[in-house]
Amino acid sequence: MTIAYDPPSLDGETLDALLYDHLNHWGPSEGFYLEHVMSAATVLDIGCGTGTILRRARGEGHDGRLCGLDPDPAMLDQARASHAAEWLLAAAAEAPWNGEFDLAIMSGNAFQCLLDDRVTRESLTAVRRALTDGGRFVFDTRNPAATAWRTWNSGHPFEFVDPLGEPMRVHQKASEPDEHGVVTLETYFSASYWDRPLKASCGLRFIGPDHLDRHLDAAGFAVQQRYGAFDKTAFDPEASGSIITVATAL
Repeated sequence: MTIAYDPPSLDGETLDALLYDHLNHWGPSEGFYLEHVMSAATVLDIGCGTGTILRRARGEGHDGRLCGLDPDPAMLDQARASHAAEWLLAAAAEAPWNGEFDLAIMSGNAFQCLLDDRVTRESLTAVRRALTDGGRFVFDTRNPAATAWRTWNSGHPFEFVDPLGEPMRVHQKASEPDEHGVVTLETYFSASYWDRPLKASCGLRFIGPDHLDRHLDAAGFAVQQRYGAFDKTAFDPEASGSIITVATAL
């Protein structure tokens, strides 16, 4: 998919969105979600980003209803370049549907963008409302026990070639979690286009499985399956890097 890419005119957040597909290639996590999408007739992708999974599903022959929802305009502008799905600019808590989907997914640790209990509660309520009774909600979030944020403070920038063929470097800095489990992640982009690095920042919330399950239960979900990796390895609360959940709408 072609993107509008003019680095000198961009801010850090927009650059981060535009480079998302360039830096994040199809892998086991996308394959895991695609398997679920292809088995459902009607699918809602919450935090769909650039629409990678839904575009792939349509390309592989999915002939049902596909909808993508994301609050980031730069991400969604890229998704809208494709007619593979319906695309809506909105946060998870603003999902307007009622009983219209067999499956909702939330991939790429997008669940961690729900930064407090109120937003998590409102978002899960909206997801449950969008699903049919017996529908499935499949999502992943990082396990706080694995302390992934401590690996994000590398002194060795990641180097790559941007879409214009120019060299670019990326390095990150992450805080320790605050009292709500929120880590502040700062990403710095360096290239010849700018006299100083561009910065993109976001918050990511880490909550454990017990806290997560209380939210799911309150919203009307029952956990059906839980994995610790996208190869469907069983979840280990102390060792698994991810909390990957398949929940059923009651």
